[in-house]
Amino acid sequence: MWGKKRAGAGKETPEAVLQAARAALAGLTDPVGGKALPESGLIDSLELVGDQIILALKATRDSATQMERLAREAEAALLACSGVGAARVVLTAHRAPGAKTPVPPPPAAPAGFAARHGTPGKRITLPGVKHIVAIASGKGGVGKSTTAVNLAVALARRGHAVGLLDADIYGPSLPTMLGRRERPAVVGERIQTVDVFGLAAMSMGFLVDADAAMVWRGPMVMGAIQQLLGQVDWGALDVLVVDMPPGTGDAQLTLAQTVTLAGAVIVSTPQDVALADARRGAAMFRKMGVPVLGLIENMSYYCCPECGARGDIFGHGGARLEAARLGVPFLGEVPLLRAVRAAADAGTPIVLAEPAGDAARAYGTLADALWQALAGRPNDAPATIADAESGTRAG
Repeated sequence: MWGKKRAGAGKETPEAVLQAARAALAGLTDPVGGKALPESGLIDSLELVGDQIILALKATRDSATQMERLAREAEAALLACSGVGAARVVLTAHRAPGAKTPVPPPPAAPAGFAARHGTPGKRITLPGVKHIVAIASGKGGVGKSTTAVNLAVALARRGHAVGLLDADIYGPSLPTMLGRRERPAVVGERIQTVDVFGLAAMSMGFLVDADAAMVWRGPMVMGAIQQLLGQVDWGALDVLVVDMPPGTGDAQLTLAQTVTLAGAVIVSTPQDVALADARRGAAMFRKMGVPVLGLIENMSYYCCPECGARGDIFGHGGARLEAARLGVPFLGEVPLLRAVRAAADAGTPIVLAEPAGDAARAYGTLADALWQALAGRPNDAPATIADAESGTRAG
């Protein structure tokens, strides 16, 4: 869990803070082997990002309960160190040498997580959330985050209760696109959403400094995604839109294993190189038992702002053809407009900045198509993940 920020932190050098942290951890004992924590081999990593310290501890399924207690003790010890403003302890998946695991094991949950949401590897239930939808792409640079934000706002403008989760831990873009940078409040042990433009929003970008580099291993990223889902007070939502990082890796697998997805929406540009990656993305979700709700063609065509002439810079219609080939709905297309980029950089989604414009109408059409795809779909149908082999991960 996230330790609360303390006033006056950040005056010491990073080396001094880490030295103090190691000294504090030396006072803790491995609950299984009885050794001092630094000598136990359980510390996977200890990193300082700004004034936030992150400790990763190795854990197996059998030791998870005992390690949960150790994680809470470690968090308290780290928070007591001078120069530490916030502390987070995660448990990383670890298996004994020689153990065979044909399917990647579910990531271990962050400290304090199991006590509230079950043992590691169990699904999280968000009882107030009717539908969870992943907005994904096979590759970066296709406008997936812009699409996710404007889709969420368009849904909210239609009277739906909407949450928006930025699941890109390494490159969170939500604070920029929503024009908000404040740290979310913590009530009890629940992180409160940042409420903006009618959305209940959450992003790693709200929790770390804007220029902080998230130099984390895969298990830490998976633990963070679980935490953003399970320890955030999402409230009652008609739909939670999840802006996924690009690709077909740990984040996608973690999401499918942690919550029940109503489906995934694949965003692509029209050209063949992007469509090939979109095809792989759709195949990944299908292999994990997640319905593909449809494809969106972004940057579908260019409209000159001076003369209004139209040009197919990346080709046109490729996503529609690909949707037909895959047997999934084609949800619609969004033009390539300078105003969309400018509005995102300014922190106001184009759906709100120019509500009568071509882009806003396009996103509104997409929102209607997505909601229609969700209509009547149960939010508690279990997904099949038995076929989620290591081959679904990015290579």
